[in-house]
Amino acid sequence: MESESAILALAALAQPTRLEVFRLLVRHEPEGRPAGAIAEAVGVPANTLSSHLAVLARAGLVTSERRSRSIIYRADLEGLRAVVLFLLKDCCGGRADICAPLLAELAPCCD
Repeated sequence: MESESAILALAALAQPTRLEVFRLLVRHEPEGRPAGAIAEAVGVPANTLSSHLAVLARAGLVTSERRSRSIIYRADLEGLRAVVLFLLKDCCGGRADICAPLLAELAPCCD
């Protein structure tokens, strides 16, 4: 990931509603959520949500798929992985002992 892509992703997440939407979609992986359910969960009108989802999609953090009459949105976990790795790439100058607590804290979410 290049700096420009990381900045785009971080800027997309630097807005409260978009951050809430992204975290909601991460919690609902891998099935995703329809747009109406997302709008209801975060308490925003559908047109406002559409704008937020477009920003997240341009940043590489959200994907969408049409299923019948619904559009299902999912967190792009590869995009999330790329941003996290970009931030941690030079972690602690390569000293594993300093990075170990951070990595240990990330591991329990995947058990």
